[in-house]
Amino acid sequence: MSRWPAAGGGRWVDVDPGRVTRWVAGFAERHGPPETTPRDYGLLLSAPDGATAELHSPPGAPGAGDLGGFVAAAKAPRRLGLLLARKGAVAVGVAVGEKLTASKVDTRYVQGRTAAGGWSQQRFARRRDNQAKAATADAVELAVRLLLPEVAVLAALVCGGDRRAVDAVLADRRLAPLAGLRAERLLDVPEPRRAVLDAAVAAARAVHVLIRDPET
Repeated sequence: MSRWPAAGGGRWVDVDPGRVTRWVAGFAERHGPPETTPRDYGLLLSAPDGATAELHSPPGAPGAGDLGGFVAAAKAPRRLGLLLARKGAVAVGVAVGEKLTASKVDTRYVQGRTAAGGWSQQRFARRRDNQAKAATADAVELAVRLLLPEVAVLAALVCGGDRRAVDAVLADRRLAPLAGLRAERLLDVPEPRRAVLDAAVAAARAVHVLIRDPET
């Protein structure tokens, strides 16, 4: 279970759908039995001591009015598209439940920034720009081949990596139907590789929880 500070206070944790019930029980033990309120994002747990936990539904999971329904929806197998992009690397996949059923990883060299000045700097910048455009074009074609045929049956498209790289891929007009399925959250992943894509399936299915402790 990963955790990190949240902007504006509190902390985020990712909870596997199968462990949400146990996690909520632990929250109740620490803070008292919470009141459960449906929200657009999922459920809000409000404990007697002032602690709160926002349970955000995973991408593609329908909303629910109570914890039992929320957990059932989060655990249910869904067909998700995955698009991970960072610099010259891209990983594209389709997952059903916890398993990838189709995937492709591609890497194209994109030169890093140079400290050279003058003409050399301009030449390297043009070369780097051309390399980045070629990498984006390759990523677009992968998405067209693997993801676009699945668009009618995907519950959501989950993206990760560098936001600008992902945005550049989805800017292609052919991928407009996919862009409409894009989940709001961007997964924080390293340079896409097959192992990174495998791990992204679990991250895409996780319940995103924002915890705020009682004010002191």
